[in-house]
Amino acid sequence: MSERAEPTNKATPRLLGLLAGAVGAVLPIALIAAVVIALSGGGSGRGALATNPELDPGTPLAPKPAPNFTLTDQFGQPVTLSSFRGKVVVLAFEDSECMGVCPLTTAELLLAKRMLGKAAANVQLLGVDANPTATAVANVRAYSQVHGLMHKWLFLTGPLPKLKEVWRAYGIEARVLHGQVDHTPAVYLINRSGQLVRVFLTQMYYAARNQQAQILAEAIASLLPGHPRVDSHLGYERIPALAPTAVVQLPLLTGGSVAVGATGAPHLLVFWATWDREVENLQADLESLNGYAAAASRLRLPAPTAVDLLPVEPSPAAPRAFLETLRQRPDYPVALDQSGRVADLYGVEEAPWFVLTNGSGKVIWYYDAAAEGWPSQAKLLAAVQGALRAGEGSAAANSLAGSPPPLAALHAQSSQLLGGGLKALRERLAGLVGYPVIVNLWASWCTPCQREQRYFQRASLRFGRKIAFVGADIEDPVSAARSFLYNHPLSYPSYQLSLAAAEELAPLTGVPDTIFYSATGRLLHLHIGEYPSEAALIADVERYG
Repeated sequence: MSERAEPTNKATPRLLGLLAGAVGAVLPIALIAAVVIALSGGGSGRGALATNPELDPGTPLAPKPAPNFTLTDQFGQPVTLSSFRGKVVVLAFEDSECMGVCPLTTAELLLAKRMLGKAAANVQLLGVDANPTATAVANVRAYSQVHGLMHKWLFLTGPLPKLKEVWRAYGIEARVLHGQVDHTPAVYLINRSGQLVRVFLTQMYYAARNQQAQILAEAIASLLPGHPRVDSHLGYERIPALAPTAVVQLPLLTGGSVAVGATGAPHLLVFWATWDREVENLQADLESLNGYAAAASRLRLPAPTAVDLLPVEPSPAAPRAFLETLRQRPDYPVALDQSGRVADLYGVEEAPWFVLTNGSGKVIWYYDAAAEGWPSQAKLLAAVQGALRAGEGSAAANSLAGSPPPLAALHAQSSQLLGGGLKALRERLAGLVGYPVIVNLWASWCTPCQREQRYFQRASLRFGRKIAFVGADIEDPVSAARSFLYNHPLSYPSYQLSLAAAEELAPLTGVPDTIFYSATGRLLHLHIGEYPSEAALIADVERYG
């Protein structure tokens, strides 16, 4: 199987134009990840940055005055942006109840400021609430408290109409989508004269936290008098991803370690962080795992291992201090993901997050407890038993048995990443004439793609004997795309394409997008963005397939 080289973060003029005009124009959320990965590497002088898709070097903006505003901070005091003239302002848009990308953003901001040493006295960290449903002072105060930020930044909020004015002025989209808050994860740098000079978009990679913080620190230092030295000397090479088939030793909070991954036995990992308690009854949740652990022992199911997301904790001591508040101490291992590489391997988007792996380290079930709620003991036992009993491979084989040869050839390449680019994909489409074809564009770094992937897997198992499903992986490193497919299997292959090549198929907006072709190869329909539900996807499959 051939494969293309990993992409070099070269921006198309159209994508750079989106960011260059960010202030005053809303950035489509579905395009954010594509924009970030396409950015050029300049700024740091380290060549590896230009080829590392996990890092955002930031996009320079033509200097213009930062739109002024007055909002209320976590102490109930009015704060006006222009009052910080003479300081470098780091302005981040954060969801006050966020359980995913926002804690990573704030961790990077705090670390960047620490890297500046005494020069940090000339830097002001500001957050603006980007949650349309949690805009009270109590909300920004609670977020600041659980993240250890009360006296380290100012987190601002106000009446929703006033917040919307600020979002609009800075090109921020903030909305409730399918019951979850979705917002532009932008971080702006404002120089001492009050001008916007650079914008960053947070990448969801825990292991890259220190590198991204250093990039921010260097950008801030370039705006300070004398360009102070940054107290960090990291390289910008991509941190190697853990192999899905690896055995990983995680340190235990009580000493020693626990092995996870491809150990020959299944593992149930529960990723958590102490700040989950802002919106979760985390003490009761962790205590409830004792009941599951006892039942799992009787039923010979995998015991839970609670894995703390240390890179986004307010301090290294936070996990131990929190566990001491529990009335019942855990009867299961509590481990630390010190680097974030295990969370990145298993695609953890937020916390709490459940992952069940089989003996070869493959993810066979995951559950987003931050979005769906902490599962009851009965629900968790049923889910684990069902996933272990079913197995992805046997389900796919049974559903697709007896497919016509052209479709069976697709199924034989399930979850494979194919090279050859647009030319190879076009040849494949030509060979599928006679069958309706659905091409889903995705990327491992695209959160909406991750959410809808399960819909496409189930739809392909249901309709795959009559309809051809094909994936198109956009602007992804080979290793990241393969890891994603290993942990989120599909019954069909995916071709790697650049965004520019993919745009030759249809007038795309980014990822995720989905293209429907007739049995004669005619483009019937282009679905823009994420499917909100499996039912919505099935409706389109039945209509156009």
